[in-house]
Amino acid sequence: MDENSSDNLIITRSSGPANFDLTSEFKPAGDQPTAIAELIAGIKEGERDQVLLGVTGSGKTFTAAHVIQEIKRPTLILAPNKTLAAQLYGEMRSLFPNNAVEYFVSYYDYYQPEAYVPRSDTYIEKESSINEQIDRMRHSATRALLERDDVIIVASVSCIYGIGSVETYSSMTLKLTTGETVARQELLRQLTELQYRRNDTNFVRGTFRVRGDSVELFPAHLEDRAWRISLFGDEIEAIFEFDPLTGAKNGSLDSITIFANSHYVTPRP
Repeated sequence: MDENSSDNLIITRSSGPANFDLTSEFKPAGDQPTAIAELIAGIKEGERDQVLLGVTGSGKTFTAAHVIQEIKRPTLILAPNKTLAAQLYGEMRSLFPNNAVEYFVSYYDYYQPEAYVPRSDTYIEKESSINEQIDRMRHSATRALLERDDVIIVASVSCIYGIGSVETYSSMTLKLTTGETVARQELLRQLTELQYRRNDTNFVRGTFRVRGDSVELFPAHLEDRAWRISLFGDEIEAIFEFDPLTGAKNGSLDSITIFANSHYVTPRP
């Protein structure tokens, strides 16, 4: 796909403050109101480093959540490992059920780098096992960053490693709208260039299939929902969201934005 063609979509977001809706039956108590006020003041004054001290169970996560709600900015929360990241992710999801709380950690269940043992003249090939659920959540996280402002990303320190250019990734998207004209073969070609695989029998995440006049796509960021693009000739007649297991429709969509099935996809030169 040509980077400058009209088939590509550059994602832009509003630059205004994000609306974070903290939901909890509890109110800040004890030293929490003071800590919240001082942290917010430090951020507004441009302080780069602040430390919040507290014993386990003192409500540091709850305090940080109130700071996020007040400063109204997309937030990255780093944890030293996957276990703590998962715990923080669950807590933030419960505190911000109406916002985009996402999880971004390494998707390897197992990784053995290639190696050479001179003593025995042995070459060990690289081996790895990717966790599909975590890969889906990584795609959901990057999509949220490009489409929304009310985003909280909970990540392990592995997020410091780059996954490519955001400009390249955001340009490799495809937006489809009901009533738009697109040839079926051209649509299939574009999906293939976004690293989706055609599989008419095993419909899983990252694949698409053709059924009559419809093209069904299982997006990289969704777990239990897929999209059906119904064509009438070269016109998109309707777009539906449906359950890939039962086929039941969940509703109709006016438009969809399809992100690449890989973070490492690049456009043609």
